Amino acid sequence: MITEFAKNYNEKMFPDYISEFLETDPEFIERFNNFAFDEVIKQTNEGTDSLDDKTRMMVILSYLLGCQGIDEFKVMLPAALNMGVTPVEIKEIVYQAVAYLGIGRVYPFLKAVNEIYEEKGIKLPLASQSNTTMETRLGMGNQAQVDIFGDGMKEFYKSGPEETKHINVWLAANCFGDYYTRSGLDLKQREMITFCYIAAQGGCEPQLTAHALGNLKIGNSKQFLINVISAGIPFIGYPRSLNALNCVNEAVKQFSK
Repeated sequence: MITEFAKNYNEKMFPDYISEFLETDPEFIERFNNFAFDEVIKQTNEGTDSLDDKTRMMVILSYLLGCQGIDEFKVMLPAALNMGVTPVEIKEIVYQAVAYLGIGRVYPFLKAVNEIYEEKGIKLPLASQSNTTMETRLGMGNQAQVDIFGDGMKEFYKSGPEETKHINVWLAANCFGDYYTRSGLDLKQREMITFCYIAAQGGCEPQLTAHALGNLKIGNSKQFLINVISAGIPFIGYPRSLNALNCVNEAVKQFSK
């Protein structure tokens, strides 16, 4: 039997919607809903570093981008809108994913967002969120790196072997200058969603540890990150979630030094 809490949470996400899985896969949907929309919600909704509904939905969308869960993304996007995530915030989550997943993996999600927005009468394009020009993106991107990771990143783009130095320039100008400097999300939210992209795609543990550290430095606590990881388990599974937890623990050690 699906719990009343899970039923009520589903109703908040999907008003008046009845899942076909209740008919075709009742045993599965009972256990999944009771876990994902009762146990996990309650566990991650306690204490000062808990996840509110809006943040939770931002986390879920980011995980689904990272694990390439396009069908579930299409299901959860309207729920995110119902839970208070704005059209601008959703677009920013999708745009920023390109820096970590590449356009080859993000393209279907961008198309899906546009299609759902059109169905819901959300006029495109949305208001501009850009705060840089081609001339200022490098300097402002580097400043975002400094704001997140500390003074050690100042002019980091000038470092490295000559043959690969351009990649450090691109990290500052493109990854941070083109995306992190935009309005719509603040830096704490941007580091949170980056953590989710990387955790969900797997195989990028050095980068995940670095961004776990970035989260800690910018004010997202260890307990907050544990809640973020816990919220993602129904959507990306245990192996990648446990890897993410190991990366957080490693980042905490570095942060404490």
